[in-house]
Amino acid sequence: MNNLNELTLNKGSLEATKERINQLGLHELVRLFGNLEARERVLMYRMLEKNRAIETFEHLDPNDQAQLVRDMEDPEIAAIVEALDPDDRTQLLEELPAKVTKRLLATMSPETRETINLLLGYPDKSVGRRMTPRYMAVREMVSVAAALAAIRAAPLRADEIDVIFVIDAQRHYQGYVRLGQLVQAAEPQTAIADLIQQDPVAVPATAPEMDAVQKLKTFDLPAIPVVDSEQRLVGAITFDDVIDLLEADTSETMYRKAGVVDLSHPKDEIYSRLLTQGGIWYPVRVRILFLFVTLLGGLLVGGVIDAFEEVLAAVVGVAIFIPLVMDMGGNVGTQSTTIFARGLARGHINTQKFLTHLRREVSVGLVMGLILGIIGGTAAYFWQGAPNNIPQLGLAVGLSLFVVIPLATFLGFLLPWMMLKLGLDHAPGADPFITTIKDFIGLSLYFGLVNWLIGVA
Repeated sequence: MNNLNELTLNKGSLEATKERINQLGLHELVRLFGNLEARERVLMYRMLEKNRAIETFEHLDPNDQAQLVRDMEDPEIAAIVEALDPDDRTQLLEELPAKVTKRLLATMSPETRETINLLLGYPDKSVGRRMTPRYMAVREMVSVAAALAAIRAAPLRADEIDVIFVIDAQRHYQGYVRLGQLVQAAEPQTAIADLIQQDPVAVPATAPEMDAVQKLKTFDLPAIPVVDSEQRLVGAITFDDVIDLLEADTSETMYRKAGVVDLSHPKDEIYSRLLTQGGIWYPVRVRILFLFVTLLGGLLVGGVIDAFEEVLAAVVGVAIFIPLVMDMGGNVGTQSTTIFARGLARGHINTQKFLTHLRREVSVGLVMGLILGIIGGTAAYFWQGAPNNIPQLGLAVGLSLFVVIPLATFLGFLLPWMMLKLGLDHAPGADPFITTIKDFIGLSLYFGLVNWLIGVA
Protein backbone atom coordinates (compact mmCIF):
# COMPACT_ATOMS: atom_id res chain seq x y z
CA MET A 1 0.00 0.00 0.00
CA ASN A 2 1.95 3.01 -1.28
CA ASN A 3 -0.78 5.51 -2.18
CA LEU A 4 -4.05 6.04 -0.31
CA ASN A 5 -5.53 7.88 -3.30
CA GLU A 6 -5.59 4.58 -5.18
CA LEU A 7 -8.32 3.35 -2.80
CA THR A 8 -11.97 3.94 -3.54
CA LEU A 9 -13.48 6.15 -0.86
CA ASN A 10 -16.42 3.95 0.04
CA LYS A 11 -17.08 2.80 3.57
CA GLY A 12 -15.89 -0.75 3.04
CA SER A 13 -12.51 0.19 1.57
CA LEU A 14 -11.89 2.83 4.26
CA GLU A 15 -12.58 0.32 7.02
CA ALA A 16 -10.24 -2.19 5.39
CA THR A 17 -7.55 0.45 4.98
CA LYS A 18 -7.93 1.55 8.59
CA GLU A 19 -7.51 -2.02 9.80
CA ARG A 20 -4.43 -2.58 7.64
CA ILE A 21 -2.78 0.67 8.74
CA ASN A 22 -3.24 -0.08 12.43
CA GLN A 23 -1.63 -3.50 11.93
CA LEU A 24 1.55 -2.03 10.47
CA GLY A 25 4.70 -1.83 12.58
CA LEU A 26 5.90 1.54 13.85
CA HIS A 27 8.78 1.82 11.40
CA GLU A 28 6.53 0.81 8.51
CA LEU A 29 4.07 3.55 9.49
CA VAL A 30 6.80 6.19 9.65
CA ARG A 31 8.20 5.11 6.28
CA LEU A 32 4.73 5.10 4.71
CA PHE A 33 4.02 8.55 6.12
CA GLY A 34 7.14 9.93 4.46
CA ASN A 35 6.03 8.68 1.04
CA LEU A 36 2.57 10.26 1.10
CA GLU A 37 1.30 13.63 -0.07
CA ALA A 38 -0.06 16.15 2.48
CA ARG A 39 -3.73 15.20 2.00
CA GLU A 40 -2.94 11.49 2.20
CA ARG A 41 -0.92 12.00 5.39
CA VAL A 42 -3.87 13.65 7.13
CA LEU A 43 -6.20 10.89 5.94
CA MET A 44 -3.86 8.16 7.13
CA TYR A 45 -3.30 9.84 10.48
CA ARG A 46 -7.02 10.14 11.13
CA MET A 47 -7.34 6.38 10.65
CA LEU A 48 -4.83 5.56 13.38
CA GLU A 49 -5.95 4.60 16.85
CA LYS A 50 -5.02 7.23 19.44
CA ASN A 51 -2.11 5.38 21.03
CA ARG A 52 -0.72 4.41 17.63
CA ALA A 53 -1.13 8.00 16.46
CA ILE A 54 0.82 9.34 19.43
CA GLU A 55 3.58 6.76 19.02
CA THR A 56 3.87 7.42 15.29
CA PHE A 57 3.89 11.19 15.77
CA GLU A 58 6.78 10.95 18.26
CA HIS A 59 8.94 9.20 15.65
CA LEU A 60 8.25 11.58 12.76
CA ASP A 61 10.80 14.04 11.46
CA PRO A 62 10.34 17.45 13.23
CA ASN A 63 9.50 19.08 9.91
CA ASP A 64 6.86 16.40 9.21
CA GLN A 65 5.42 16.89 12.69
CA ALA A 66 5.13 20.64 12.14
CA GLN A 67 3.57 20.19 8.71
CA LEU A 68 0.99 17.71 10.02
CA VAL A 69 -0.02 20.13 12.77
CA ARG A 70 -0.52 22.85 10.16
CA ASP A 71 -2.57 20.54 7.91
CA MET A 72 -4.89 19.16 10.59
CA GLU A 73 -7.56 21.00 12.53
CA ASP A 74 -6.39 22.23 15.93
CA PRO A 75 -8.83 20.16 18.07
CA GLU A 76 -7.79 17.00 16.20
CA ILE A 77 -4.08 17.37 16.80
CA ALA A 78 -4.17 19.04 20.23
CA ALA A 79 -4.67 15.74 22.09
CA ILE A 80 -1.71 14.21 20.25
CA VAL A 81 0.58 17.16 20.98
CA GLU A 82 -0.50 17.28 24.62
CA ALA A 83 0.42 13.59 25.01
CA LEU A 84 4.03 14.22 23.92
CA ASP A 85 6.85 14.49 26.43
CA PRO A 86 7.16 18.13 27.58
CA ASP A 87 10.55 18.69 25.95
CA ASP A 88 9.42 17.13 22.64
CA ARG A 89 6.27 19.23 22.74
CA THR A 90 8.29 22.42 23.27
CA GLN A 91 10.62 21.55 20.40
CA LEU A 92 7.63 21.02 18.10
CA LEU A 93 6.02 24.35 19.04
CA GLU A 94 9.31 26.11 18.26
CA GLU A 95 9.00 24.84 14.68
CA LEU A 96 5.47 26.16 14.18
CA PRO A 97 4.42 29.65 13.06
CA ALA A 98 3.44 31.88 15.99
CA LYS A 99 -0.24 31.98 14.94
CA VAL A 100 -0.48 28.18 14.82
CA THR A 101 1.25 27.86 18.20
CA LYS A 102 -1.11 30.38 19.76
CA ARG A 103 -4.20 28.55 18.47
CA LEU A 104 -2.84 25.20 19.60
CA LEU A 105 -2.00 26.46 23.09
CA ALA A 106 -5.55 27.73 23.49
CA THR A 107 -6.89 24.16 23.17
CA MET A 108 -4.59 22.68 25.83
CA SER A 109 -5.06 22.28 29.54
CA PRO A 110 -3.81 25.02 31.92
CA GLU A 111 -1.20 22.61 33.35
CA THR A 112 0.19 21.87 29.90
CA ARG A 113 0.30 25.57 28.97
CA GLU A 114 2.14 26.33 32.21
CA THR A 115 4.78 23.70 31.44
CA ILE A 116 5.20 24.93 27.86
CA ASN A 117 5.55 28.55 28.97
CA LEU A 118 8.12 27.51 31.57
CA LEU A 119 10.34 25.77 29.02
CA LEU A 120 9.90 28.44 26.36
CA GLY A 121 10.92 31.04 28.94
CA TYR A 122 14.52 29.81 28.81
CA PRO A 123 16.95 31.09 26.15
CA ASP A 124 17.07 29.45 22.74
CA LYS A 125 19.60 26.57 22.53
CA SER A 126 19.76 26.41 26.33
CA VAL A 127 19.50 23.37 28.60
CA GLY A 128 16.18 24.72 29.92
CA ARG A 129 14.59 24.42 26.48
CA ARG A 130 15.68 20.76 26.27
CA MET A 131 14.87 19.61 29.80
CA THR A 132 11.83 17.64 30.89
CA PRO A 133 9.90 18.30 34.11
CA ARG A 134 9.21 14.55 34.32
CA TYR A 135 11.74 13.16 36.83
CA MET A 136 11.83 11.46 40.23
CA ALA A 137 13.06 13.39 43.27
CA VAL A 138 13.07 12.44 46.96
CA ARG A 139 14.13 14.17 50.17
CA GLU A 140 17.56 13.28 51.54
CA MET A 141 16.26 12.14 54.96
CA VAL A 142 13.60 9.69 53.73
CA SER A 143 14.28 5.98 54.01
CA VAL A 144 14.95 3.55 51.19
CA ALA A 145 11.59 1.89 51.81
CA ALA A 146 9.74 5.23 51.61
CA ALA A 147 11.62 6.17 48.44
CA LEU A 148 10.71 2.88 46.74
CA ALA A 149 7.07 3.35 47.72
CA ALA A 150 7.10 6.85 46.20
CA ILE A 151 8.67 5.51 43.02
CA ARG A 152 5.97 2.83 42.67
CA ALA A 153 3.25 5.45 43.08
CA ALA A 154 4.81 7.99 40.67
CA PRO A 155 3.11 8.35 37.24
CA LEU A 156 6.43 7.93 35.43
CA ARG A 157 7.71 5.50 32.81
CA ALA A 158 10.36 2.94 33.69
CA ASP A 159 13.05 4.89 31.83
CA GLU A 160 12.26 8.01 33.89
CA ILE A 161 13.15 6.44 37.26
CA ASP A 162 16.56 4.92 36.51
CA VAL A 163 18.11 7.87 38.34
CA ILE A 164 16.49 9.43 41.40
CA PHE A 165 17.51 12.95 42.32
CA VAL A 166 17.89 13.94 45.97
CA ILE A 167 16.77 17.34 47.28
CA ASP A 168 16.50 19.12 50.61
CA ALA A 169 13.42 20.79 52.08
CA GLN A 170 13.92 23.86 49.84
CA ARG A 171 14.36 21.69 46.70
CA HIS A 172 18.10 22.40 46.52
CA TYR A 173 19.81 19.62 44.58
CA GLN A 174 21.96 17.39 46.84
CA GLY A 175 22.97 14.48 44.60
CA TYR A 176 21.49 11.38 43.06
CA VAL A 177 21.02 7.67 43.62
CA ARG A 178 20.47 4.94 41.06
CA LEU A 179 17.39 2.75 41.23
CA GLY A 180 19.61 -0.30 41.53
CA GLN A 181 21.17 1.11 44.73
CA LEU A 182 17.74 1.38 46.33
CA VAL A 183 16.69 -2.10 45.31
CA GLN A 184 19.96 -3.61 46.59
CA ALA A 185 20.06 -1.64 49.87
CA ALA A 186 20.50 -4.08 52.75
CA GLU A 187 18.35 -2.17 55.23
CA PRO A 188 14.96 -0.71 54.15
CA GLN A 189 15.28 1.97 56.83
CA THR A 190 18.62 3.25 55.49
CA ALA A 191 18.41 6.99 54.85
CA ILE A 192 18.78 8.15 51.26
CA ALA A 193 21.46 10.57 52.49
CA ASP A 194 23.72 7.56 53.14
CA LEU A 195 23.50 6.46 49.48
CA ILE A 196 23.87 9.81 47.74
CA GLN A 197 26.27 10.13 44.82
CA GLN A 198 27.62 13.69 44.88
CA ASP A 199 29.34 13.89 41.50
CA PRO A 200 29.10 17.41 39.96
CA VAL A 201 26.56 16.33 37.35
CA ALA A 202 24.04 19.15 37.70
CA VAL A 203 23.85 21.61 34.80
CA PRO A 204 22.31 25.13 34.95
CA ALA A 205 19.07 25.63 33.03
CA THR A 206 20.54 28.68 31.27
CA ALA A 207 23.71 26.87 30.15
CA PRO A 208 24.25 26.00 26.45
CA GLU A 209 22.54 22.73 25.56
CA MET A 210 25.84 21.13 24.54
CA ASP A 211 26.98 21.40 28.20
CA ALA A 212 24.40 18.71 28.98
CA VAL A 213 25.89 16.50 26.28
CA GLN A 214 29.32 16.77 27.88
CA LYS A 215 27.94 15.95 31.34
CA LEU A 216 26.06 12.87 30.17
CA LYS A 217 29.10 11.62 28.28
CA THR A 218 31.39 12.23 31.27
CA PHE A 219 29.25 10.60 33.95
CA ASP A 220 27.51 7.90 31.86
CA LEU A 221 24.05 8.48 33.34
CA PRO A 222 20.65 8.02 31.68
CA ALA A 223 19.62 11.46 32.98
CA ILE A 224 21.21 14.45 34.69
CA PRO A 225 19.61 17.13 36.90
CA VAL A 226 18.95 20.70 35.75
CA VAL A 227 19.10 23.44 38.37
CA ASP A 228 18.26 27.13 38.55
CA SER A 229 20.56 29.95 39.68
CA GLU A 230 20.00 28.99 43.34
CA GLN A 231 20.73 25.30 42.75
CA ARG A 232 17.08 24.27 43.03
CA LEU A 233 16.08 21.26 40.96
CA VAL A 234 13.87 22.31 38.03
CA GLY A 235 14.13 19.47 35.51
CA ALA A 236 16.19 16.74 33.91
CA ILE A 237 17.99 16.10 30.65
CA THR A 238 17.68 12.51 29.45
CA PHE A 239 19.94 10.41 27.28
CA ASP A 240 17.43 10.21 24.42
CA ASP A 241 17.24 14.03 24.33
CA VAL A 242 21.01 14.17 23.95
CA ILE A 243 20.98 11.60 21.14
CA ASP A 244 18.50 13.76 19.23
CA LEU A 245 20.63 16.83 19.90
CA LEU A 246 23.83 15.13 18.75
CA GLU A 247 22.16 13.88 15.56
CA ALA A 248 20.85 17.35 14.74
CA ASP A 249 24.16 19.02 15.57
CA THR A 250 26.18 16.48 13.60
CA SER A 251 23.91 16.73 10.54
CA GLU A 252 23.99 20.53 10.57
CA THR A 253 27.77 20.59 11.05
CA MET A 254 28.25 18.19 8.14
CA TYR A 255 26.13 20.38 5.86
CA ARG A 256 27.89 23.54 6.99
CA LYS A 257 31.30 21.93 6.66
CA ALA A 258 30.43 21.12 3.06
CA GLY A 259 29.33 24.70 2.43
CA VAL A 260 25.65 23.72 2.26
CA VAL A 261 23.74 26.12 4.48
CA ASP A 262 20.85 28.54 4.17
CA LEU A 263 22.31 31.71 5.65
CA SER A 264 18.96 33.49 5.43
CA HIS A 265 17.59 31.06 8.06
CA PRO A 266 20.58 30.36 10.34
CA LYS A 267 18.47 28.89 13.16
CA ASP A 268 16.59 26.39 11.01
CA GLU A 269 17.73 22.78 10.80
CA ILE A 270 18.95 21.70 7.38
CA TYR A 271 17.41 18.48 6.16
CA SER A 272 18.70 16.40 3.31
CA ARG A 273 15.15 16.11 1.99
CA LEU A 274 15.21 19.81 1.11
CA LEU A 275 18.44 19.32 -0.82
CA THR A 276 17.49 16.15 -2.69
CA GLN A 277 13.79 16.64 -3.50
CA GLY A 278 11.66 19.34 -5.10
CA GLY A 279 12.88 22.34 -7.10
CA ILE A 280 16.51 23.00 -7.87
CA TRP A 281 16.70 26.63 -6.71
CA TYR A 282 16.86 25.83 -3.00
CA PRO A 283 20.00 23.64 -3.21
CA VAL A 284 21.53 26.09 -5.69
CA ARG A 285 20.94 29.01 -3.34
CA VAL A 286 22.32 27.35 -0.20
CA ARG A 287 25.41 25.87 -1.88
CA ILE A 288 26.58 28.60 -4.18
CA LEU A 289 27.67 31.23 -1.64
CA PHE A 290 30.76 29.37 -0.48
CA LEU A 291 31.48 28.31 -4.03
CA PHE A 292 31.84 32.03 -4.77
CA VAL A 293 34.57 32.17 -2.12
CA THR A 294 36.29 29.22 -3.77
CA LEU A 295 35.88 30.84 -7.18
CA LEU A 296 37.50 34.06 -5.98
CA GLY A 297 40.32 32.08 -4.38
CA GLY A 298 40.89 30.20 -7.63
CA LEU A 299 41.12 33.46 -9.56
CA LEU A 300 43.66 34.84 -7.09
CA VAL A 301 45.78 31.69 -7.33
CA GLY A 302 45.46 31.87 -11.11
CA GLY A 303 46.88 35.38 -10.88
CA VAL A 304 49.94 34.01 -9.09
CA ILE A 305 50.51 31.42 -11.83
CA ASP A 306 50.06 34.10 -14.49
CA ALA A 307 52.65 36.31 -12.76
CA PHE A 308 55.23 33.53 -13.04
CA GLU A 309 54.39 32.60 -16.63
CA GLU A 310 58.02 33.06 -17.66
CA VAL A 311 59.16 30.58 -15.01
CA LEU A 312 56.69 27.98 -16.27
CA ALA A 313 57.74 28.57 -19.86
CA ALA A 314 61.44 28.23 -19.05
CA VAL A 315 61.18 25.18 -16.75
CA VAL A 316 58.26 22.97 -17.77
CA GLY A 317 58.89 20.57 -14.85
CA VAL A 318 57.82 23.30 -12.41
CA ALA A 319 54.15 22.79 -13.39
CA ILE A 320 54.24 19.11 -12.45
CA PHE A 321 54.54 19.92 -8.75
CA ILE A 322 51.87 22.63 -8.51
CA PRO A 323 49.12 20.10 -7.55
CA LEU A 324 51.46 18.57 -4.96
CA VAL A 325 52.05 21.88 -3.17
CA MET A 326 48.39 22.90 -3.33
CA ASP A 327 46.78 19.55 -2.44
CA MET A 328 49.17 18.72 0.38
CA GLY A 329 48.46 22.01 2.12
CA GLY A 330 44.72 21.64 1.48
CA ASN A 331 44.54 18.18 3.03
CA VAL A 332 46.56 19.23 6.06
CA GLY A 333 44.37 22.31 6.55
CA THR A 334 41.22 20.17 6.42
CA GLN A 335 42.73 17.79 8.97
CA SER A 336 43.46 20.68 11.32
CA THR A 337 40.00 22.25 11.08
CA THR A 338 38.41 18.84 11.68
CA ILE A 339 40.63 18.21 14.72
CA PHE A 340 39.79 21.68 16.06
CA ALA A 341 36.03 21.19 15.59
CA ARG A 342 36.01 17.73 17.15
CA GLY A 343 38.26 18.78 20.04
CA LEU A 344 36.07 21.79 20.73
CA ALA A 345 32.89 19.70 20.67
CA ARG A 346 34.34 17.07 23.00
CA GLY A 347 35.75 19.63 25.41
CA HIS A 348 39.38 18.71 24.67
CA ILE A 349 40.18 22.22 23.44
CA ASN A 350 39.97 25.05 25.95
CA THR A 351 39.57 28.33 24.08
CA GLN A 352 41.02 30.16 27.08
CA LYS A 353 44.29 28.28 26.50
CA PHE A 354 44.17 28.50 22.74
CA LEU A 355 47.84 29.45 22.26
CA THR A 356 48.89 26.17 23.91
CA HIS A 357 46.74 24.19 21.46
CA LEU A 358 47.94 26.33 18.53
CA ARG A 359 51.63 25.79 19.39
CA ARG A 360 51.10 22.04 19.61
CA GLU A 361 49.31 21.90 16.25
CA VAL A 362 51.98 23.98 14.53
CA SER A 363 54.66 21.74 16.07
CA VAL A 364 52.89 18.76 14.54
CA GLY A 365 52.82 20.63 11.23
CA LEU A 366 56.55 21.38 11.38
CA VAL A 367 57.39 17.71 11.93
CA MET A 368 55.08 16.61 9.12
CA GLY A 369 56.43 19.39 6.88
CA LEU A 370 60.01 18.25 7.50
CA ILE A 371 59.25 14.61 6.74
CA LEU A 372 57.06 15.25 3.69
CA GLY A 373 59.35 18.04 2.46
CA ILE A 374 62.33 15.68 2.43
CA ILE A 375 60.33 12.94 0.68
CA GLY A 376 58.70 15.31 -1.84
CA GLY A 377 61.92 17.20 -2.53
CA THR A 378 63.88 14.00 -3.05
CA ALA A 379 61.24 12.68 -5.44
CA ALA A 380 61.25 15.97 -7.37
CA TYR A 381 65.07 15.92 -7.57
CA PHE A 382 65.33 12.42 -9.03
CA TRP A 383 62.20 12.70 -11.21
CA GLN A 384 62.56 16.11 -12.84
CA GLY A 385 65.53 17.89 -11.26
CA ALA A 386 68.64 15.83 -11.96
CA PRO A 387 67.52 14.41 -15.35
CA ASN A 388 66.87 17.96 -16.64
CA ASN A 389 69.99 19.47 -15.03
CA ILE A 390 67.95 21.59 -12.60
CA PRO A 391 68.67 19.97 -9.20
CA GLN A 392 67.47 23.14 -7.47
CA LEU A 393 63.90 22.10 -8.35
CA GLY A 394 63.99 19.41 -5.66
CA LEU A 395 65.05 21.98 -3.07
CA ALA A 396 62.25 24.35 -4.14
CA VAL A 397 59.63 21.61 -3.82
CA GLY A 398 60.97 20.42 -0.46
CA LEU A 399 61.16 23.91 1.06
CA SER A 400 57.68 24.77 -0.23
CA LEU A 401 56.17 21.70 1.43
CA PHE A 402 58.11 22.42 4.64
CA VAL A 403 56.52 25.89 4.81
CA VAL A 404 53.03 25.14 3.41
CA ILE A 405 52.22 22.23 5.73
CA PRO A 406 52.83 24.02 9.07
CA LEU A 407 51.16 27.11 7.57
CA ALA A 408 48.05 25.01 6.88
CA THR A 409 48.01 23.67 10.46
CA PHE A 410 48.39 27.23 11.76
CA LEU A 411 45.48 28.51 9.66
CA GLY A 412 43.43 25.38 10.37
CA PHE A 413 43.37 26.25 14.07
CA LEU A 414 43.65 30.04 13.97
CA LEU A 415 40.82 30.89 11.55
CA PRO A 416 38.11 28.77 13.26
CA TRP A 417 39.15 30.23 16.62
CA MET A 418 38.98 33.79 15.26
CA MET A 419 35.53 33.13 13.80
CA LEU A 420 34.33 31.82 17.17
CA LYS A 421 35.64 34.95 18.86
CA LEU A 422 33.72 37.06 16.36
CA GLY A 423 30.55 35.09 17.04
CA LEU A 424 30.55 33.45 13.59
CA ASP A 425 30.00 29.80 12.68
CA HIS A 426 33.47 28.42 11.93
CA ALA A 427 32.24 25.26 10.17
CA PRO A 428 31.21 26.75 6.82
CA GLY A 429 33.58 29.70 6.71
CA ALA A 430 36.99 28.39 7.70
CA ASP A 431 37.84 25.97 4.89
CA PRO A 432 37.32 28.30 1.88
CA PHE A 433 39.50 30.99 3.45
CA ILE A 434 42.15 28.51 4.55
CA THR A 435 42.33 27.09 1.04
CA THR A 436 42.62 30.52 -0.58
CA ILE A 437 45.28 31.88 1.81
CA LYS A 438 47.30 28.68 1.81
CA ASP A 439 47.24 28.28 -1.99
CA PHE A 440 48.14 31.92 -2.58
CA ILE A 441 51.07 31.91 -0.15
CA GLY A 442 52.20 28.38 -1.01
CA LEU A 443 52.34 28.92 -4.75
CA SER A 444 53.92 32.37 -4.38
CA LEU A 445 56.62 30.80 -2.23
CA TYR A 446 57.10 27.87 -4.63
CA PHE A 447 57.47 30.04 -7.72
CA GLY A 448 59.61 32.53 -5.82
CA LEU A 449 62.00 29.77 -4.74
CA VAL A 450 62.17 28.36 -8.25
CA ASN A 451 62.83 31.82 -9.65
CA TRP A 452 65.54 32.51 -7.04
CA LEU A 453 67.24 29.12 -6.97
CA ILE A 454 67.17 28.43 -10.69
CA GLY A 455 67.51 32.07 -11.77
CA VAL A 456 64.94 31.88 -14.57
CA ALA A 457 64.08 35.60 -14.69
